[in-house]
Amino acid sequence: MFSKILIANRGEIAVRIIKTCRRMGIATVQVYSEADAGSLAVEMADEAVLIGPAPAAQSYLLADRIVEAVRQTGAQAVHPGFGFLSENAGFARRLRDEGIAFIGPNPEAIDAMGDKITSKKFAAEAGVSTVPGHMGLIDTPEEAVKIAAGIGYPVMIKASAGGGGKGIRVAHSDADMAEGFAAVKAEAMAAFGDDRVFLEKFIVDPRHIEIQVLGDRHGNVVHLFERECSIQRRNQKVIEEAPSPLLDEATRMAMGAQAVALAKAVNYDSAGTVEFVAGQDKSFYFLEMNTRLQVEHPVTELITGVDLVEQMIRSAWGEHLAFRQEDLSINGWAIESRIYAEDPYRGFLPSIGRLVRYEQPEEGPHEDGYTVRNDSGVREGDEISMFYDPMIAKLCSWAPTRDEALDGMARALEDTHLAGLGHNVPFLAAVMDQPRFRSGNIATSYIKDEFPDGFHGLTPSERQTHILIAAAVAMNEIAAEQSGDPSDRTDWTVLIDRQPHGVSLSYDEDEALLLAFTAGGHARLTDIDWRPGLPQFRATLDGEPFTAEVARVADGFSIRHRAARARVRVLTPRLAELYARLPEKQAADTSKLVLSPMPGLVVAIPVSVGQEVKTGETVAIIEAMKMQNILKAERDGVVKAVSARAGDPVAADDVLVEFG
Repeated sequence: MFSKILIANRGEIAVRIIKTCRRMGIATVQVYSEADAGSLAVEMADEAVLIGPAPAAQSYLLADRIVEAVRQTGAQAVHPGFGFLSENAGFARRLRDEGIAFIGPNPEAIDAMGDKITSKKFAAEAGVSTVPGHMGLIDTPEEAVKIAAGIGYPVMIKASAGGGGKGIRVAHSDADMAEGFAAVKAEAMAAFGDDRVFLEKFIVDPRHIEIQVLGDRHGNVVHLFERECSIQRRNQKVIEEAPSPLLDEATRMAMGAQAVALAKAVNYDSAGTVEFVAGQDKSFYFLEMNTRLQVEHPVTELITGVDLVEQMIRSAWGEHLAFRQEDLSINGWAIESRIYAEDPYRGFLPSIGRLVRYEQPEEGPHEDGYTVRNDSGVREGDEISMFYDPMIAKLCSWAPTRDEALDGMARALEDTHLAGLGHNVPFLAAVMDQPRFRSGNIATSYIKDEFPDGFHGLTPSERQTHILIAAAVAMNEIAAEQSGDPSDRTDWTVLIDRQPHGVSLSYDEDEALLLAFTAGGHARLTDIDWRPGLPQFRATLDGEPFTAEVARVADGFSIRHRAARARVRVLTPRLAELYARLPEKQAADTSKLVLSPMPGLVVAIPVSVGQEVKTGETVAIIEAMKMQNILKAERDGVVKAVSARAGDPVAADDVLVEFG
């Protein structure tokens, strides 16, 4: 077995690989850019080598630097993780030529399946059903428009070398195609150094289901069942689960057999994923093959008990697979939520900065019957950089059934607290509570369907209203006692975003807080775990534990339970009457301003002072996290001022263009 492996990646996947190597007794070398000098992966690895500045094109994407680090440290093999050079056949071939093991598939398999255009042609020749489209290279927007007309809208524009949801647009018209084609080529070149683009028919109301395959260098290939990855935003997966709530056993076996046949046809010899687009009728079509470890591999590990990173290492060493297809089975259900540094209340725009606070849920089995796994590459105090993907963690839950796994995930999200930047935990919690998601009736359009106007949180349910009231009055009582000024009052009015809720308090013989609501009903609050200054309020309400995120504000508390958040005030009935008479603060009028929605770099400002602009015309393009964001005019107008130019760094809410 290898004695030392170099990890040519960063973040949570680097940490994940290090953990398996430690268990196997293998030393690790972590390469890092200047931006990652103080990272968790660097701290955990046995050795670390600086390979360049922060931009990936000057560090993680430079094969020469990786090879030099291998030679410098005496590593015998390279694990590329995902992204960066993981699906670069030239890099895999370079390592082989230099006598360095590549912990991934052979370069010929990457060539055959790693390129989306070539893989679709190969799959069609092998008799695998594929989505209709144009697999040839397309050079101009005019050519793209002509081809799209033949396929029929809607059409998906995809970067051939794409991945991670980048380099993808859906066009519904000739105008969409012309604009989207240029944007995809630009994103593809910036992210992958390859601007080739192809087109395929966009299947309406589809589901994204993928099969995990695993092969060795002796011709053996098995599948480890499926993952449902239909909860996506901007074509990037957000929530994954295994198995899929759509598939029956016959469809599962058919997809698995097709994936294995395709892998065997290209002599696949590592972990890989065959992706399918599936209809609600369980029909399925080959989409692409990812010739690497997937981000969502933990859910497969949780239901099969197989460590995929370990199997990749053993395959690269030349070992036979230790199991056959009939040895594998599905045990329970697993859910993965991708926690990103992005603000769901601002259109999910990237939110970079320092992670001032990061409290993670306890990993391992919980007494309520679910198990938590949290793959993270950052710690409290770390910086989330604009140079890389904004993922903070992959939070997973496992339980015997899907409903139990969903309940476990919801509780794990409650126990996750982040501060210092925007994050999508409230949104993930909202999905866990949505009846449609819990029913399993989902599609890749789920987020757009359920949140058509963006995410603004959810209205508190009756139980959540009781949680907000109970947490607020309990904190009010505790704070008053600790300040030496306890109140004997038992009747309060609790304002939840200005809505009054009457409540009477008392205590029983066990010192539990009893609440009687004026609107009807009672509640019993026990196991209170909070003191002034703590950001999380933990307790049990009527026998069910909960965690709420809390903060003191000027005249009350800001409280969030899952996707419901509110300003909560505990007042005497008289003060509550006076509050009701106060006018609400009016938001500033920014209708004539085009503001930067996120920190980033200005790619272009294609308007000038005095220019007449129509609604829908592009007025600015901002790049952040390797994605281009096109800002369009929301009204007709004449440009009064332009406050930025191409190449300028901008912060969130900086004024870019002002209309007269």
